[in-house]
Amino acid sequence: MIKKFLFSILIITCSFSAVNAQNKTKETKVEDPDNLASQYFSQVMGVAVNATSNLKLYKFIYEWIGTPYRFGGNTKTGIDCSAFTKAIYDKVFNTTILRNSRDIFSMTVPLNKEDLKEGDLVFFKIKSKSISHVGVYLGDNRFAHSSTGGVKISNINEPYYSRYFYKGGRILEAGDKNFVEE
Repeated sequence: MIKKFLFSILIITCSFSAVNAQNKTKETKVEDPDNLASQYFSQVMGVAVNATSNLKLYKFIYEWIGTPYRFGGNTKTGIDCSAFTKAIYDKVFNTTILRNSRDIFSMTVPLNKEDLKEGDLVFFKIKSKSISHVGVYLGDNRFAHSSTGGVKISNINEPYYSRYFYKGGRILEAGDKNFVEE
């Protein structure tokens, strides 16, 4: 309910900006709705969203924040980490990836933490010898994921995630060496 209210405020703010821009003279600088959205997501999500950021990514994540975690789930009533990551890649990047975290990792070029870019994946071995968790990197050491607390944004350097971090990964493009198709 609060998310819908805040999102409505964003839409109204953008609408008023557009109306005001039409009424101002040529000399006045017009507010860019994408810039307003960037500022909004930066404040709400605690991530530095800038002009080069993928606003579609942040809008998608925002719509899912707070969705409960459910192992094997893939809907707004409950979703697990790999289904959430798969949904982001399907809807935001128009890329089909596999369904579980270990299989998704097989589709990537492994990266160190310091080489991560917005949209890359982060993989964890949580109390396991194999990959057991995946999220989408947003920048500023933050990543979006579904965990026992539901869909949220966390900091990769928090002691818990830092302890279990395994590797980052960037999805290989079709035609790249080792590309895996479903």
